Amino acid sequence: MSYLIESNHLSKNFGNTQALTDINLRIERGRIIGLLGPNGSGKSTLIKLINGLITPTIGEVFIDGNEPGVETKKIISYLPERTYLNEWMRVRELLDYFGDFYEDFRRERAETMLKNLNIGLEDKLKTMSKGTKEKVQLILVMSRDASLYILDEPIGGVDPAARDYILKTIIGNYNENATVLLSTHLIADIENILDEVIFLQYGQIRFHAAVDDIRSKEGKSIDQLFREVYRC
Repeated sequence: MSYLIESNHLSKNFGNTQALTDINLRIERGRIIGLLGPNGSGKSTLIKLINGLITPTIGEVFIDGNEPGVETKKIISYLPERTYLNEWMRVRELLDYFGDFYEDFRRERAETMLKNLNIGLEDKLKTMSKGTKEKVQLILVMSRDASLYILDEPIGGVDPAARDYILKTIIGNYNENATVLLSTHLIADIENILDEVIFLQYGQIRFHAAVDDIRSKEGKSIDQLFREVYRC
C-alpha cells in the first residue's frame, strides 16, 4: 500500500532536548486525523518535519512517496498556529496572492465561504479581530485542492458560534483522496469529525488508532480518553 504520510524512526533533537523519538507513522488517504497531546508533546515538531520546515536528526518522512521539498509543498496546504498574512492586505489581495502562488487555489470556493461569514473582499486584515483573521486564513487554506491539509489549532481563536461552520468547512472542502491532519486542544469540539487519533506524549506516539475502535473497545469518548491518559 502507498501511504500519503510515512515516517520511519523519525527523531528530532534541539541541542540536548529530544523533541521527537522514533516516530513510525503510516497515514492513508481520505482520513481526518486528530494529532493530540499536551504542550511540549512534539505536535508542532512533527508538523514542521512533515512540512519540511525543519529536518530530522534521525530517520525519514515521506509525503506521497517524496521527502519534504518542492514537490510536497505543491500538495500540502498548511495552516500554522500563528497568522502569517500581511496586516496591510485586503481580502481581495489575499485571494490574488493565493491564486498566483498556488495552481490548485479555487477562488470561487473562497469567495463563497467569505460571503457566508460576512467577510468583505475589501476588508483589511488590520481592522479584523484575531478570530476573523483566523477564519480568513482557514478559508484560504481550505480553498486549495490539496492532497494533505495540515491545520494547527484551526478553531482555537474563534468563538463557539463559528466553530460548527469552520468544521463543516473542513469536512466539505477536501476530496475523498485527501487527508486532514488536525492539531488542537479543543478535542470535544472536533472529535465527531475525526476518523483517527494520534496521541503524542514526551515526543513519542502513545497510540494511534481509529476513533470507532477506541469508542467500541474503551467505551468512552476521545475527550474522556485524552483526559484519562494525560490526567487533565
